[in-house]
Amino acid sequence: MQEIALHILDLAENSARAGAKNLRIKVEENTKRDIIQVEIEDDGRGMDENTLKEALDPFFTTKQERRFGLGLAMINQATEQTGGTLEIFSSPNVGTKLKFSFQKSHIDRQPMGDMAGVIMAIVAGNPEMDIEYEHICDDERFSFSTKEIRKILDDIPINRTEVLTFIRKCVYEGLRKIGAET
Repeated sequence: MQEIALHILDLAENSARAGAKNLRIKVEENTKRDIIQVEIEDDGRGMDENTLKEALDPFFTTKQERRFGLGLAMINQATEQTGGTLEIFSSPNVGTKLKFSFQKSHIDRQPMGDMAGVIMAIVAGNPEMDIEYEHICDDERFSFSTKEIRKILDDIPINRTEVLTFIRKCVYEGLRKIGAET
């Protein structure tokens, strides 16, 4: 994966496969501290101690359809090569929280990528999941919640094409307004 947004999409798909009903994504770009921090938290199945110990091994996976799990290994490598860190907190039947960071100005840091497209894709693929997305850029903040969108929609499905187009535009405009990297 060549963009931070695509790592976030991969991790959100892991949350969905783990049965998460709620997903929280927080991205913070801090120019003064020269850091980009990402937190992703779900209420899915979570991992036991043994699975947690193996989680960064690219040849370990809990998926039945393939015999390797590159997602966490790749994000770990991307953070390490830019002076960042990755932390994983997880408990069975409680959920998983990942915190990872990058040095913002590092020459090898991947670009942020299309977060508006990623949020739209997560909603499209998981219409039943409640998603909270917050993006902070220095002192500016943008937030998005599918719970809030559902209140407006009433009986209209959240994964309808027109709604997804609105979501993408809303997130894109919100990120642009706060000066976030796109």
